[in-house]
Amino acid sequence: MHSALSWLRKNPHAWLMGYWAFYLFGFFSLEQLDPEYTIIHCFIDDWIPFNEWFVIPYCLWYLWMPGTMLYLFFKDKTDYCRLCFIMFVGMTLAMLTYLVWPNGLDLREPIQRQNVLCQLVELLRSIDTPTNVCPSIHISSTASIAIVGLRCKQFRGNLPVKALIWTMTILITLSTLFLRQHSVIDVVAGAALSLVLMIPAYRINWEKLFPEIAPSANSAA
Repeated sequence: MHSALSWLRKNPHAWLMGYWAFYLFGFFSLEQLDPEYTIIHCFIDDWIPFNEWFVIPYCLWYLWMPGTMLYLFFKDKTDYCRLCFIMFVGMTLAMLTYLVWPNGLDLREPIQRQNVLCQLVELLRSIDTPTNVCPSIHISSTASIAIVGLRCKQFRGNLPVKALIWTMTILITLSTLFLRQHSVIDVVAGAALSLVLMIPAYRINWEKLFPEIAPSANSAA
């Protein structure tokens, strides 16, 4: 216990991870509500066909998000704080939107084909209901990773990593549309939310807020 508290004192930015408890409680609490939902839809949604292959990048998001957070936690603490700010504030604002303006989708149609990927989509749909969709948290968090990752000093001049970030961002975004998990409106709103939050994220002096993350403090330790 003493060693854990000592580690937390040296790494105060680790407390930001505690947000996940708040998020999961808030998100699943909203799922239990049964208000009258506003249906989100635009004409472009009707042009996008269902394609079960996109369940692969959609599910990769569940590895991509924690993986990038853990990497930055250990490799670039300042960018880790920026990522947490954009992602967590975005999630909070999204949930407040769902509470004030309940919204959902009517895009999902019965899946006609039968294969492993379609079965995975069916499982996904049983867990992830077509409610609380705009702005898309899936997209806002993906955009926050792209924003911080592409500007990260660790990846400066590293074209393969930047290509990977762009590829994952595009594939995850498309997956939300081709699986009928989100409307184009949700996607645009989610991306816009992260782009707006990028401004304060890069203006806050994180090393002043958490002196322990400053390079000088790390070298001294």
